[in-house]
Amino acid sequence: MTKPVIGFIGLGLMGGNMVENLQKRGYQLNVMDLNKEAVATCVARGAKEASSAKELAAASDIVMLCLTTSAVVEKLIYADDGILAGIKEGAVLVDFGTSIPASTRKIGEDLAAKGAGMIDAPLGRTPAHAKDGLLNIMAAGDTETFNKVKPVLDDQGENVFHLGALGAGHTTKLVNNFMGMTTVVAMSQAFAVADRAGVNRQQLFDIMSAGPSNSPFMQFCKNYAVDGVSDLGFSIANANKDLGYFLEMVKDLGTESKIAEGSSANLNAALDAGLGNGNVPEIFDYFLKLEK
Repeated sequence: MTKPVIGFIGLGLMGGNMVENLQKRGYQLNVMDLNKEAVATCVARGAKEASSAKELAAASDIVMLCLTTSAVVEKLIYADDGILAGIKEGAVLVDFGTSIPASTRKIGEDLAAKGAGMIDAPLGRTPAHAKDGLLNIMAAGDTETFNKVKPVLDDQGENVFHLGALGAGHTTKLVNNFMGMTTVVAMSQAFAVADRAGVNRQQLFDIMSAGPSNSPFMQFCKNYAVDGVSDLGFSIANANKDLGYFLEMVKDLGTESKIAEGSSANLNAALDAGLGNGNVPEIFDYFLKLEK
């Protein structure tokens, strides 16, 4: 069977490596990004540059997004020269970013009105995994649409999960990041409080890691608080955004999360302190200096 033509918008570390992987597997790509150097790299491997999201969508069977925020996604969808204006009947939009589920479902409804489908498919693992087609992909959407794009997702992910109706992928990613980021925030403050109380950080790790609190996240926190090595590749700014999305989702569900509110407040404060570009365990520095 002929491979579908793919339009890809968002050529950052993750998206750029995803495109390289797809090109190595023989897909024709139409690409678009504000970073013209990233576009040129893809074009040198045989991709075509689109001048607008409308043009890209009109020339593609599957449109893939790897973008930073729901606001950016909505702008690309609804602009006069956006995806909705150009997408073909029978085409599918795949959103790999971390977005607000309510926004995802609205976009899906508007695409359906034009005869196009949508899959939300947030990602797990790293850009290095993306380059080798070994991502974890949390996909959601109706079964027929999912099956249409699954062969391509299988070329991008080692583990491709189908989680149910549209929006379930973004919901799952936000829940996952809520759990992970609140854990890192709590553990980082644990090291800072122990330090201020005169307890050796290494000794604290030795005790905590000998019990059920031990986890890869604890190791990341220890690596920074004890060894000064920042190796969890996820920034305070990104964690702050995702916790904000989680709280918005919780509000939409008619409930609340005091735990998320507390973690979000600390991440916001660390961001205001100029630590936003640092990896999340670096919030330890904020807690170490925190005064009442």
